[in-house]
Amino acid sequence: MSARTLRAHLLAATSAVLLVLAFTSSIASVTTYTGKVIKVVDGDTIHLLFEGKPLKVRLSEIDTPERAQPWYQRAREALAGKVAGEVVSVQEVDWDRYGRLVGKVWLDGRDVNRELVAEGHAWVCRTYLRDPTLLDDEDSARAAGRGLWALPDAERTPPWEWRRR
Repeated sequence: MSARTLRAHLLAATSAVLLVLAFTSSIASVTTYTGKVIKVVDGDTIHLLFEGKPLKVRLSEIDTPERAQPWYQRAREALAGKVAGEVVSVQEVDWDRYGRLVGKVWLDGRDVNRELVAEGHAWVCRTYLRDPTLLDDEDSARAAGRGLWALPDAERTPPWEWRRR
């Protein structure tokens, strides 16, 4: 093997190692907040007791009916039934303009955000969608008529459209 070929192989190997290190360090930098759910505000917002202080958490990538909309109370009750009083982990996605942590909620290895969509309690919020497989869960819930998808069309206005009105 020539010196030039050896250098090329070493450069390729070094680049691959650096790429793997960069990828794994970006995975390791995901911030997770773990605490007890002390309040369920609505179908997509909770308060978490984190380090002795309440932390407002908005579930990422989903949107549930607003207070005056059909299915609001059922969506809120569905979330409460899953997490009220439980210790959950929240993977940080962002912080919103209201100072809330936006994240994916996990309980005993279960993705609570996904469960709410799959059970028909929430729409997938396309504007902030990061995991396109959530759309499959929404399609399945719609096709099966689960949750809010059992409501008449006139009562199924997505919350983002309802807020615009």
